[in-house]
Amino acid sequence: MTTAGTYAAFATREARGVSPVYERLSLAVSRDDGLLALVDGLSPAKRQPNLLFGVVRLLGGPVEDPAAFHDFVVANWPAVEAEMRVRATQTNEAGRCAVLLPVLAALPQPLALLEVGASAGLCLYPDRYTYRYGDRLLGAGVPVLDCAITGAAPPARRPEVVWRAGLDLNPLDVTDPADVAWLDALIWPEHAHRRARLRAAAAVAAADPPLLVRGDLADDLPALAALAPPDATLVVFHTSVLYQVPAPRRDAFAEVVRGLPGHWIANEDPEVLPYAALPEPPPGAFHNVLALDGAPLAWTRGHGQAVTWFG
Repeated sequence: MTTAGTYAAFATREARGVSPVYERLSLAVSRDDGLLALVDGLSPAKRQPNLLFGVVRLLGGPVEDPAAFHDFVVANWPAVEAEMRVRATQTNEAGRCAVLLPVLAALPQPLALLEVGASAGLCLYPDRYTYRYGDRLLGAGVPVLDCAITGAAPPARRPEVVWRAGLDLNPLDVTDPADVAWLDALIWPEHAHRRARLRAAAAVAAADPPLLVRGDLADDLPALAALAPPDATLVVFHTSVLYQVPAPRRDAFAEVVRGLPGHWIANEDPEVLPYAALPEPPPGAFHNVLALDGAPLAWTRGHGQAVTWFG
């Protein structure tokens, strides 16, 4: 797909109905030959809308007005380009724990959690967060993760987690203000509730930091998995990560994770991690597929705001 096509698709598939600012901005970039020429000077993995928009926000630039955005990027391209070359989209959305929770709670307890593409590790604390599924509240304290659930009953308990670790090419530190600022910049402009949730989840993680290891999702996964306590159920999981990984490496990762003991939970774009004979997704928004050990179970919204069960 061309860069213009990537930005147009982002607007219609992901931002529409979720972020009017990013829908408008991404469509504008898809038609802006000057900006597209600049972005095309980067490697394909670095041309993502979320990365460009997050870097501009991190540098204090405007995203609400496409014309002002254009002027800022053109005037500050050396700084924008430098940041885009060294950064990656590491949206660490704790809200995704709400769609993982029903699967995690149903597995043999206790659990040893290993997240691939962990960023700062905020999704490694499903046992510490509070959940609201409709009128059902599970847990106490903050953050409270709201999730609409369809096709199944809400989980009755939170999992018992005795070990948690993450693998990432560039792990982030929730105790480092610069790393938290990058996570904040990746949150879409209108989403004040997600910004508050980030701060609350970061406080949970900072109070009991996870083991985060710098490494490759396939090459370094077995060694980290081997550190998990043998009397716990190993769960390797990832959410909205594999779209950043070239297809051959995705295949290598899938082969490795299938060979590990325990379970594999994937929550990914079905175009990136395909399954046969999926039902039609719910209308009106982009959905990922939640799967356990290669078997698809549910459609999920990208930030954990809804889950629709079919498996």
